[in-house]
Amino acid sequence: MTKPSLRRSLSSLLLVLCSAAACRAQSKEATEKISREFTLTADAGKSTLALYNIFGSVTVQGYAGNKVLVEATKTVRADDDQTLETGRKEAQLGFTQHGDSVVVYLAGPYDSRPHDDHNRYRSHKEIDYRYTFDFVVKVPYQMNLHVGTVNGGSMTVTDVAGPLNVGNVNGAITLRNVKGTTKAHTVNGNVDATYAANPPGASSYHTINGQIRVHYPASLGADLHFKSMHGEFLTDFPNAEILPAQVTKNQEGKGGGTVYKLTKDTAVRIGKGGPDFHFETLNGNVTVSKL
Repeated sequence: MTKPSLRRSLSSLLLVLCSAAACRAQSKEATEKISREFTLTADAGKSTLALYNIFGSVTVQGYAGNKVLVEATKTVRADDDQTLETGRKEAQLGFTQHGDSVVVYLAGPYDSRPHDDHNRYRSHKEIDYRYTFDFVVKVPYQMNLHVGTVNGGSMTVTDVAGPLNVGNVNGAITLRNVKGTTKAHTVNGNVDATYAANPPGASSYHTINGQIRVHYPASLGADLHFKSMHGEFLTDFPNAEILPAQVTKNQEGKGGGTVYKLTKDTAVRIGKGGPDFHFETLNGNVTVSKL
């Protein structure tokens, strides 16, 4: 009695799957190459590139020059020609240069700059197309970087010596042959970094769901702070010294007493110690290795 019903259910499922596949096959796509260049008005070490992407990958490469060279590939997808044309018109980049700063951002359909005065969230509207911007940017070696994306892509930075502030949400972060003080934070993805020289100042590496793997030169001297709920801290640096838990003054208690806060992270001193490097993940290991 149940076999005809089962066959009908399977037939309906196959029809739905075939219809979905047909819709995907009929999806429209348009691409556009965008190029801009900016000549720095100050020394590279005093200049900053800020790039705020939402959908797509970002690759930043250092080079021996005095210009910021931006190459972006815009891809728009839609189910019909009219919606595709709307996406081509609305998905736009914005570029500004103010003094020692170059800013690259999404001007439409939403402003991606992270400030209230740009109405980043107030202007959100429903759109029927999908879009990505994939960036390849060349910058002078010493330039300061503040770059990030949110969905559908990775963050990669190579061959730079300046300070790094690199962010992602749903994707990985990869740093190669870098030297500067670092802030590398994502939510869902690995954080991998390899340094040509040890960061000169306090640095931090965060992810929620992913591994953190960092390689430093053998001359490293730093205090490493590790925090994870479901992970381990691994290192091949010799003579790593476990440091005692830190106690900090939190607030004045009643009756003239003082309340102190006990840190919950594990601190390890490498070499003679030095800058504080913080590593935090919820689900993943932290591996610190010597080159």
